[in-house]
Amino acid sequence: MNNLAQHAHWLLRIGFASVFLFHGFEKFPQISGMAQMLGLPEFVMWLVALSEVAAGGLVLIGGFTHDLLTRLGGLAAIPVMLGAIVRVHWGRWSFTPTETHPMGGMEFQVVLLLIGLYFLLRGNGSGSTTANA
Repeated sequence: MNNLAQHAHWLLRIGFASVFLFHGFEKFPQISGMAQMLGLPEFVMWLVALSEVAAGGLVLIGGFTHDLLTRLGGLAAIPVMLGAIVRVHWGRWSFTPTETHPMGGMEFQVVLLLIGLYFLLRGNGSGSTTANA
């Protein structure tokens, strides 16, 4: 069982990365519309999309390579999740959409924020500069 436990970080990495990569790549074709909907400049939406792709990609790549990449991936997710919580989801906890919160509450975004903080603070888990693979 210990042999499997040392690879359990991949479950969290894959889940985190899949969400960030999907949502990041999904934004590129609709940057202008999303920026208008959220009342943000387009360049901010470009930064959000790029940060999401970076967060997912770096957390995955970091698991194979360098602790710093994992930490940078976690760091890239934090401002995106804080922005999503404050600008879109604040005021409702449940992720289910309602009339007042058509994009749902902040439950899911808070979980992603905490996972990003985990990767930032813990890196690859050993405190060393190499992966724990």
